[in-house]
Amino acid sequence: MPTDKDEFFNPPSPPFTKGGRGGLKTVAIIPARYNSTRLPGKPLLDILGKPMIQHVWERARKAGKIERVIVATDDEGVYNAVTAFGGEAAMTSKNHLSGTDRVAEVISGFTFETEIIVNVQGDEPMIDPDMIDQVVKLLQNDSRASIGTLCRKTEDNKEIMDPNIVKVVFDKEGFALYFSRSPIPYNRDGHGSVSYYKHLGIYSYRRDALLRLSSMNPTPLEKTEKLEQLRALENGFRIKVSETDTDTIGVDTIEDLEKVIRKIKNG
Repeated sequence: MPTDKDEFFNPPSPPFTKGGRGGLKTVAIIPARYNSTRLPGKPLLDILGKPMIQHVWERARKAGKIERVIVATDDEGVYNAVTAFGGEAAMTSKNHLSGTDRVAEVISGFTFETEIIVNVQGDEPMIDPDMIDQVVKLLQNDSRASIGTLCRKTEDNKEIMDPNIVKVVFDKEGFALYFSRSPIPYNRDGHGSVSYYKHLGIYSYRRDALLRLSSMNPTPLEKTEKLEQLRALENGFRIKVSETDTDTIGVDTIEDLEKVIRKIKNG
C-alpha cells in the first residue's frame, strides 16, 4: 500500500504482456493529480458509474502498441480507486509542477527496460486508442525524433484566437518549429489560405529524453507562454508532429464533464 509520505511508491514490475509489439517496449502513464485548481477531485468524478480515471485507463489499455498502463498519482484515494478496478498505480510526489515530471518520477523508478513512454492526459476520458498508437509510431518510425505529439487542423476562429488552445507550426518533415497560445502563423496581409493546427496534449517520449527534460530548468519561452513543450525545443529536442482528424475533450469544468457524459451516452 502507498504511504502518505511525499516519496515515490515503486509499482510492481511484471514482464510486459504483449510481446514488445513494434520492437520497442512501450508503456502509457496517466498522471492524475487530485487537487485540480478548477475542478478538485477530478480523477474520481463519476462518469456513468465509473470514475473518470477508469475511463482513461480502459481506453489506454485498448491501444495496440501499449504494453503496460500505469496511473501516476499524488493521492491515496485515486491510488485505491485504480487498484480497486484492477489497474496499476504508483504514488508520486505532491510537489510536481507538471504531469511530465510525475511521469518521469515513475519511469526513474522502473526496474525493467522500457524505451517509449506515452503521457496520456488523465482528464481526457474519451481519448481514442488510435491516437496513442499514432504517437508511438512517430518514434518507432523516425529515429531522429525524441518526442512525438499530435495536432488537428482547425478552421474555427474561436479556437484559433483562444489562448487556452495551443497552436503549433512544423516544418515540411513534420518537426515542430514552435508552439504558441497566439494564432501562428501570423497572416500579415490578411488574405490567402492559411492553415492553423490545434495542438493535442498527448506525448510520446524516448526514455532518456524524458528523464533529461524533466531534470532541466524552465526556459525563457516556456515561462513566457506557460508551455512546457517549449523547454524541449529550446534545449534542442526534436518533436515530431502528426496530424489527426480525431479531437479530444479535456475535462476542466462541470460543463466539460456534462458534455463528455452526453457524448458517451450517445455512443
